[in-house]
Amino acid sequence: MAVKIRLRRLGYKKHPLYRVVVADSKSPRDGAVIAQLGTYDPNQEPALVKVDADETKKWLSNGAQPTETVARLLKQAGIEK
Repeated sequence: MAVKIRLRRLGYKKHPLYRVVVADSKSPRDGAVIAQLGTYDPNQEPALVKVDADETKKWLSNGAQPTETVARLLKQAGIEK
């Protein structure tokens, strides 16, 4: 089972809000998740990223792979592999 750290879309039409989640790579974008790590709100200026650093580092050390977008957001939040 490949585990990914990715975004799950919330919000309404033309006003997205995302949760940073850990999920099986084969589950749908808004499907079942293993854990929720934080939120991302691109509507704020600047974009607001809130992530639980300790929990995220635990998942990264256990082999979870972030998507490209999440990797960029984690770097912005100061969390490195």
